[in-house]
Parts: sequence; structure tokens; C-alpha cells
Amino acid sequence: MMEFFVVTFAGIATVFDIKKRQIPNKLILCMFGTWLIILCVMLSIDISRAVMILIDSGLGLLIGGGIFMSVYLISKNGLGGGDVKFMAAAGLFLGLGSTLTSILLGSTLAAITGIVLIIFKKITRKDKMPLAPFLLIGILTTVFLV
Repeated sequence: MMEFFVVTFAGIATVFDIKKRQIPNKLILCMFGTWLIILCVMLSIDISRAVMILIDSGLGLLIGGGIFMSVYLISKNGLGGGDVKFMAAAGLFLGLGSTLTSILLGSTLAAITGIVLIIFKKITRKDKMPLAPFLLIGILTTVFLV
């Protein structure tokens, strides 16, 4: 069930990132709200399983948000704040392992794409690319293939 929601939210984030070059805060709040509702339902059904999911989700949030916040601070606007918030929220749905895998796959694909576009002079090193489409691919690959 969590997979359905994170893929849906990542798809919506991708559309916004491509069209407007931002991921809206309302979408991030919707992600947090949806996750909270799912957790409350799980708590009412199976407390011990819900607690395990809560721990894994919390680690996913910390790792997803932490890695992206570090890059955001180090890169000086090389990464947008919406990407940081999105990956933190996505980490709730993905959990620790899947968050790391999604980040690795999505970021690697973004880097390779950027290098190819620079080589073929479609963009310059200073141009910005939307990251959400690559994160979506990383999430989809992690959810359905890994």
C-alpha cells in the first residue's frame, strides 16, 4: 500500500518539477498527512507491526531528508528545498533501505543524464535540471524491481 502512495506522489512531484521547477509545499503536507493516516489505521490493526513500520519510516525520513539537506547546504542552491522536503517525505513511505536505493538510483541517473547533456551542449554546467523525474525512476525501480 505504501508503494502505491509514494509512486503517486512522486509522479505528481515530477509533473510540478518539470512544469514549474518546484515541488509545492501542499504536496509535501499531503504526503505527511497521508502517511499519518495510514499509520493510525495500522496502529488500530496491529500495534507491533505499526511500531516497526514507524521506526523504519522514521529512519527513511531522516536518511532521505538528511542526505538531501546535506547536499542542499554543500552545493549552495544546486539542489532545491522542495527536493529535500520531497525526499524526506518519500522516506516515510519507502523506509530506510528503499530510500537509500531510490536516492542512489535516481541521483546516478540524473548525474549521467546531466553529463550527457553537457557533452552534447544541450545544457551548461550552470543550468538546472528538475530532479523529481529521476527520483521517480529511482523510486519505481526500487519498488518494482529491487
